[in-house]
Order: sequence, then C-alpha cells, then structure tokens
Amino acid sequence: MAPVMAKAPATATTVGGYLATLPEDRRSALEHVRRVILDNLPAGFEEGMQYGMIGYYVPHEVYPAGYHCDPSQPLPFAGLGSQKNHMALYLMCVYGDPKLSAEFQKAWKATGKKLDMGKACIRFKSLHDVPLDVVGAVIAKVSVADYIKRYETTLAKTAAGRKKLTKKKTSAKKTPVKKTKKKTAKKTTKKVAKKTPVKKRAKKKSATKKATRTSRSKR
Repeated sequence: MAPVMAKAPATATTVGGYLATLPEDRRSALEHVRRVILDNLPAGFEEGMQYGMIGYYVPHEVYPAGYHCDPSQPLPFAGLGSQKNHMALYLMCVYGDPKLSAEFQKAWKATGKKLDMGKACIRFKSLHDVPLDVVGAVIAKVSVADYIKRYETTLAKTAAGRKKLTKKKTSAKKTPVKKTKKKTAKKTTKKVAKKTPVKKRAKKKSATKKATRTSRSKR
C-alpha cells in the first residue's frame, strides 16, 4: 500500500493518483471542492495535474502560447492541493481582476467564514471553512474567452509580457500563402505573353510563303 501523507508527492501523474495518497479527511475535503469546481467549470477549461496538484487550465489546443512563465504549461485558471499545514485553493481567475476579487471576498466573508487569502491562494484547514456555493459562483463567472483577454491585458502591462505578445503576433503573420499564388500567376502570364508573338511570327511566315508560291504559279 502506498504511504498516506498530508502533502501529496509531486510524482502523482493523475488526479485519482494524487487524491489516493492523501489522508481520508483531506481527500474527502478536496473531493468536495473538486466536485463544485467541475460542476461550475465553463466549457473550454480542462482538469489535470499541473505543478504537482490538481489543476484547471486553458489547454494548448485553445491557447497555444501557454503560460508565459513556462510555455510548455497550459494557461492556469485554478488549482487545488494539499500542503503540509493546510489545503489550498488557487483562484488565478480572480487575480488581475480587482472588481471580481472584491466581489468574491465580500461574498465569502458574508457567510461568516474566515478568509485566509493571498493574491490568488486561499488556505483552509477543513471543508467546513469553505463556502462551496461562493467558490462555484466565481468559477462559473469567467469564460475561457474572457480569461484569455484579461490575462493578455494584464501581461501587456509588463515589459516581458509585451515582448511575448509581440512575438506571438509576429509568428502568426508568417507564411502568406495568397501572395505566393499571385506571384506564380504573374509568372505564368508573362510566359504566355512571350510565347504569343512567336506564334504570330510563325503565322506571318507561313502566309508569306503561301503568297510567294501563288505568285510563282501564276507566272
């Protein structure tokens, strides 16, 4: 039997495998929060293992550029994990959106439950600490299109971000297929234009020979 620990090992490659390594109380708490996330997750996002925890992200098929800190990783949207001294819910969907973040915090505090939150990380000790309906509501509010737009807007405010976005736009403009076709068409037209006078000269020569023969026969 695999050892059970409060913090899941970074070697877990599946969500099921990750949860199986946790103590019963933590596994149960995370499974409840996970179910709420999945029930409210907008179309286009996917679930999988990311950064050693359960992740929710925009897949590369939808956003090929990926996460600017590591383009090999899909763009993170939310995360759920078990740490040494607490469990954590990561809501990147509220990071960079002051209005949504304020609404979320107000709704959480209105339930009477304590909110231990950084910029995007919410720490909690038990399932009782989490107002699941508030979590579900904020997850459901942000579509893939809106999240990508907000992410790029936030990224554009930094020098590194502007450089990355410029590179992305430049690569998208490469290989103009239509221009290549037009050039080929022009070359073909020129070739035909050059051949046409040759045919006319041939016809003139033929006509001249016929006229010469006719005049000779008359003589």
